[in-house]
Parts: sequence; C-alpha cells; structure tokens
Amino acid sequence: MQKLGLLTVIVFTCTVLAREPVPAGMPIGAVKIYGNRSIPESRVRAKIRSKTGQSFDPAAAAEDARRIAELDGVHKAYYSTTLVEDKVQLTFVLVEKNIIRSISFIGNRKYNDKQLIKETDLKKGNYLDPVDAVSSSENLAEFYREKGFAFVQVTLDEEPLSSGKIIYKIEEGPRVRIKSVKFSGNKAFRKRSLMPVIKTKTRKFLVLPAYYVEAKVAEDVSRLQKVYQKKGYLNADVKVERNFSPDKSRVGLSFIVEEGPAYYVAKIRIAGNENYSEDRLGALLKLEEGQIYNKQQAELDKKKLVEFYHERGFINVSLEQIPRFVAGNRVNVEFKVSEGERFRIGQVNIIGNEQTQDKVVRRVLDEYDFLPGQWYDADAARGDGKGSLEKDLRRIVLAESAMITRTGEKEGVRDAQVSIVEGQTGSVMLGAGVSSDSGVIGQFVFEQRNFDISDYPEDFGELITGRAFKGAGQNLRLAVEPGTEISRYSISFTEPYLKDKPISLDVVASSYERVREAYDEERIKGYVGFEKRYKNKWRRSLSLRAEQVDVVDLDDRAPEEIQDVEGTNTLFGVRLGAGKNVTDDRFNPSKGYDFDFGYEQVGGDHSFGIASGTYRRYYTLHEDLAERKTVLSLKLHAASIVGDAPPFEKFYAGGSTSIRGFEYRGVSARAGADEDPIGSDWIFLANAETAVPLVGENL
Repeated sequence: MQKLGLLTVIVFTCTVLAREPVPAGMPIGAVKIYGNRSIPESRVRAKIRSKTGQSFDPAAAAEDARRIAELDGVHKAYYSTTLVEDKVQLTFVLVEKNIIRSISFIGNRKYNDKQLIKETDLKKGNYLDPVDAVSSSENLAEFYREKGFAFVQVTLDEEPLSSGKIIYKIEEGPRVRIKSVKFSGNKAFRKRSLMPVIKTKTRKFLVLPAYYVEAKVAEDVSRLQKVYQKKGYLNADVKVERNFSPDKSRVGLSFIVEEGPAYYVAKIRIAGNENYSEDRLGALLKLEEGQIYNKQQAELDKKKLVEFYHERGFINVSLEQIPRFVAGNRVNVEFKVSEGERFRIGQVNIIGNEQTQDKVVRRVLDEYDFLPGQWYDADAARGDGKGSLEKDLRRIVLAESAMITRTGEKEGVRDAQVSIVEGQTGSVMLGAGVSSDSGVIGQFVFEQRNFDISDYPEDFGELITGRAFKGAGQNLRLAVEPGTEISRYSISFTEPYLKDKPISLDVVASSYERVREAYDEERIKGYVGFEKRYKNKWRRSLSLRAEQVDVVDLDDRAPEEIQDVEGTNTLFGVRLGAGKNVTDDRFNPSKGYDFDFGYEQVGGDHSFGIASGTYRRYYTLHEDLAERKTVLSLKLHAASIVGDAPPFEKFYAGGSTSIRGFEYRGVSARAGADEDPIGSDWIFLANAETAVPLVGENL
C-alpha cells in the first residue's frame, strides 16, 4: 500500500474549544449548530441532549459532541461556549467528511475510465476515504496484471484529495505476450504429458494470443510440483525461468524440473483396525508393494478406506496415510485407523421444504435404505451436499441444495436432519433449431417438475400464482414443436414413485406428423409405462401403447409396400423389458455398463413382435496428469421383427443418432421406381467412440 504522506485519517474527534471559561451550572441561553452543509440540522439536533434553559454541564456537552461525531457523514465534531447576557451560548461545530466529486485517470490507453472505475471500490458522491483510494490503486494494478500488463505502475495523486478529486496516474507498460513454454530436467514425463497440467499456454482457444500473468505462472509451478510428488518423486522441485525480450513485450517461459529419485513401496501396513481384518481392508487398496510410491493413489486408497467405514456407520472414523522412509529410495506405507463409535440412524427430520411434500423426500431415502435403525451411511450422507444420496436427492427433488447432517448425542444413534433449499421447478421454454435429420423446427415447452395432480386449486388466485398442482414430485410436460419436415405435439405425466414405491409411471398422449420420402406419416398415440427399480441396479418394465398411424399423400411412384398400408392403421402393443445400470455416473460415465432388452407384441390391423436390446460399455483408457479422462464407449444395438410388420414399424439406420455419415434413414432396404427406403426386419449396430480431452477441461 502506498504512503499517505501528510494525510491524516481520523475516525472521529471531539474537541472542547471555549472562548472564555464558562463555569458549570450557568443557564443555557441558546444552542447553535455550524458546519453542516449536507446533513440536515434536524438530524444533528436529535443527537443533542443539552437544551435551552437547562444548566450548562461540560460533560454533557462533550457527550453531545461525541454523538454528533458518530453521525454518518461527519468527520469530527466539537463544541464551544461563550457568555451572552449572563447566559451560555452553546455552539456545536461539525466537520463533514469529504465527498468524492470526481474519479479520473491519466495515462490509460488500453482501458477507458468507465472500465477502470468498475475495478475500484469507489463511487462518485460517496464519502472519500483516503485509505480506500489508496487500496483501489492496487486493485487497478492487479486488474492490469491479470490482463498481461506485467510491468504496470499505478499511483494516486494525493494533492487533489482534499477537494474531493481522485486522480490515478497509470503507466501501463507493454502487454507481455507468451512466445514459448518449455520444460527442462523432465525425464520421467514428456512435455506433452506435462502441458495439460499447466494453465499457461502460448495460445488461447487455439488461435488467440496468450499473455503473461505472474500469478498463473506461480500456480503452474505449484501444480507441477504436486504432480511429481503424487507420482512418487517426493523430492521434486520446480522453478521457472523468465526470458523477456528487450522491449519486454514478449516472454519465453522455461519450467526447470529437479525430479530427484522415484520412491518405491517396500511394505504396506494397516494398523488400528478392530472390526475388520487387515486382509479385508487390504483388498480395497490399489497401491501395491514393489511399485512406485504414488502419493495420489495412496490418498485415493485412504479415501476408499474412509468410505468403507462411513458406509458401515463409523461416522467419526479418522485415518492417516503415513509414508515412512527406509534404506534407499523405498517407503513403508502405513494406514493408521481410528475407527471410533458405530452409529445407527435415529429419527429422520426434514426441513426447508415449504412446497415439496415430506413423502417426496422420504421415498428417495427409502430407496437408498437410509431408514431409522439402519447403519448411518456417512458416505452417502456426507453433510456437505456432495454425498451420493444428497446429489440424487437434489436431482430428484429438483432442489437448489440438499444436505443431510447428523444431530443428537444418544449413544450409538444419530438423528439425520435433511435440509432442503427448494429450487425453481416450473419452466417455459421457447426455441428453434435446424437439424440434418429433421429440418427446421420450433419449440414451445411448458414443464412443471414438482407437479401434484391431486392438489386442486381452492380459488382462481392459487391457479394463477402457481401454488396449486404443486408439491408431489411428479412431472408434467406440454410440448408444441412445429417444423418444416416434422411436427410433434405431446403432453406427458410422470409419477416417479407410484404408491410411494420405486416404481415409475409414465403416461403420454402425442401427435406426430412427418414428411417421408414417398408419403406423409401421421400418428396419434397413447402410452402407459411402468418401471420397477431394484436395489441391485436391475429394473423391469411393462408398457402399453395404442396408436393410429395414417399413411397419406402418397407419391405416384411410391413403392408397393407403402401403397399396401395407405390410409388408417391401428396398432396395440404390449412390451416387457429389463435392464441394469452399473455406470459410475449416470450423466457422464467413465466406467461400467448399462443394458436394456425387451420384447413387444403388437396387434390390431397388423400382427407382429419386436425383440430388441441395447448394451453400452465404458472404459477409462487414460487419465493424464491433469486428471482428465480419455473414455472409450462401446454400443451394441440389435433388434428383429417376428412376423410381418408394416414399413412404418420396421428398422432404418443412418443419421445423427445411428450411423453417422449417412443421411437420415439412408441405410435401409429399398423398393419402387425411386428406390425409396421401406425398412428392414432386423438391425444390428456396433458403435465405438472415444472422448479425448484436447484443450482445457471442456474441449
């Protein structure tokens, strides 16, 4: 921080100034106020207890001055006395704080005054605090440094402060561009492995120039050192060398690594465990004797052991991972366990759910077996909103946050308090898009994800304000999607816990119009589906559909297979299915598998069956030093028709959702003069995709 020079910062000052001694006890003839320019006199008089006609008391007058000095906008206050016709004239004088009358900058070329004022804590018209004015100069310098102006100098002109003028003098200096990033001394890891670890690059978004920021370079040094230590190079040290061009507009960075030796695991020991054997706990560890000591893996093993104990009710377990160095570059690794007391779940209390019913929360807890009497799973219910149960609760209940904290002091029992911060569950979406499969399509969607079909409004006001039909965790969705090639209209209702059990109910009514190659297809459909979820990740499903399919506006050269089904076709279908999902993340999986298979029997104007199955498998091929994962996903999809199905129920491939590189429905059996697709009785697709992190964390 810069020095203030001759400026003096005063919180408040009370001064007694008398023109001539006035003894206490004399009557007060008048009380006057001077110095208030912007503060109303009424506000000042409200602080004064000394009144005309009272006996003068110096202590009371000093206290009045102190109270005046505490007024917002007063810099200091004091009183003075004089005798007028044998009475005391008591005068209170206040000095108001200085006002910021202007904020200006000298020397700023890259950023205008308006941009720079936003980086200060100052505002025109506020009281001028010299300390704030000085600290804002450092804020401005930091702003410039974050933009790459490594040599910027910002100074405050102190002389105009007394008149309310704040003037900053800025010497921007060159904006330093990073011309190269190199590594030296790195033998264990090549440059291409170390580059993803650091944030300092020569380019931003592949094409834009990147600029030097000292704070980021310092963070990169710390990141590199931690990576080496995690990989067993416990004595590794990283420094950075900066080579600026003569005009300081460019810099070459060289990260110099002193790796030191890699340490190997000699022995692994678990101590302090009473309820579980060392063999049982050792089976959870991935760190092995004889391999390089990986500090990161050791910490992950420690975390795995803590999770093991937490899942089984050992809420207060503590665990240390202690590397003990022995002869040579070897390490004995000890996991020291302090198990603590084991707890069962007592009462489960729910707070914060003003609109969402308790049962919506409790049925999620029931599905996780988080019930009174069960062992308290402190891993799923961590208390910070990051446990698996807390995450699923937030997602299913659609809350802004969901935390499960422990309460109570009863021996062997802890109550659980579920704290919900409700989020926005209703939405209206307007949009439009273009797809190679579907052409131009518009979209209007209304959705209420905390719907209650039984909560009828008591009056019209409840309906308008949205307080009705809300709170049971059901989902209601209304979609209107007109387009040039396809138009869809639907209303759907989902009850995720039918009869408060892990059984979902889906009811859908929809209308569908699609321009095909040689005809137009129009569908009206009703659908009811049930799915039961099991604790072992299995699921079973039953669904029913009733559908009217109209094949209209046929081309003169339409295939015979299409002409045979022209007009209205009625279908009724019953499908039985099963599946299982054991992936590590439902939305962004990196390992595990998910599959679904089933059989549908269709009757009505056409009689046939559809057997189908889909299997997906995920593998983490590589995790770089920045902990970004390269994931391989495999997909197998197969289906076959039993019987004679119409063309609109057969299988087609091609397009963005099946075989990329082929036009929509481009892979199909064909017929007619124009070789139009008519579908196949079977389909088998095998896809393999690899997601590779290229730049940063998101591309």
